[in-house]
Amino acid sequence: MARELSAPETGGSSDRRRFGALGAVLGWVVIAVLAYFIWPASLGGGTTAIVVNGHSMEPTYYTGDIVVARAAEPQVGDVIVYSTLDLDGSKIVHRIIGGDGVNGWQVQGDNNDYVDPFYPTNEDVLGVAKLHIPKLGLWAAILRSPLVWGSILLIAVGFTMWPSRPEELDVSDDVSDDEDGSSAGIAEPSGAEVSR
Repeated sequence: MARELSAPETGGSSDRRRFGALGAVLGWVVIAVLAYFIWPASLGGGTTAIVVNGHSMEPTYYTGDIVVARAAEPQVGDVIVYSTLDLDGSKIVHRIIGGDGVNGWQVQGDNNDYVDPFYPTNEDVLGVAKLHIPKLGLWAAILRSPLVWGSILLIAVGFTMWPSRPEELDVSDDVSDDEDGSSAGIAEPSGAEVSR
């Protein structure tokens, strides 16, 4: 009798491949969206993150907070991150209280009783504050310290070079009794009488 061979069912594996491909596509979409929102302005993106230093924006922001700003059209009332040539690359996080983007914005810290001496235009505005992460900047400052990285490196080298304990040899596994009662892994000295 001839036996008819049937093709193996592949429904389960093709479904898994489809779900795997869908998962990969969704993963790339998530990465693309995150990259769009966190790509730094210094690399041509639209996001600027700054660690707050000082008391000028209290109680809105405190020292050590991180403010994330996105490129957007600023308006009066917005908190902006700006930098001008007069600041030598430093960035300021303050609120717009008047002016316009062509002639210059009037900006002031929420805790200041004076207006900033700079009048940034839209060209100077790096972004409008969109996200605030309290105290995370304190940890970032710690991680930027060469002393911290040197200590971590020293500890890693110490763990790598630390001598390991020699493994104990378990003699009971190497010795087995033969049928006649003699031990198979132990060599008897030649020319010696062994009593049993």
